[in-house]
Amino acid sequence: MTGHPGPDRSAGGAGAARPRERVVLAHRRGARTVRTRVEVQEQTEVGDAMIRALVRAQLGLAVRFAAAVLLVVAAIPLVLVTLPSLADASVFGVRLSWVLLGVAAYPALYLAGRLYIRLAERTEQEFVDLADD
Repeated sequence: MTGHPGPDRSAGGAGAARPRERVVLAHRRGARTVRTRVEVQEQTEVGDAMIRALVRAQLGLAVRFAAAVLLVVAAIPLVLVTLPSLADASVFGVRLSWVLLGVAAYPALYLAGRLYIRLAERTEQEFVDLADD
């Protein structure tokens, strides 16, 4: 075989393998590791800000949801008052207004509550994911 032989990588040879070195192209000055989970647990300023943001998000969700449910529930009597022919209609011998407000409202409120819980848990999971990063 012609050519230049490779370096001798045996333990005692002149070209023995060197340990790996980490090459850093630029050092970041002033950078610190943000330990968000610790910040929250120790209630530092960063942790307090994160908790306040979570509470604000949860409050905003609750207010928006309550307003939407209130708007829908309040709209039912208003529609029945403005459309007397609809208010006089009956379902299985019971007036439509009683069916809507006395029967149909409860499953709708239950579904709204389930949706709210799902969205609130998603907000909390996003907070936990942020704290874990």
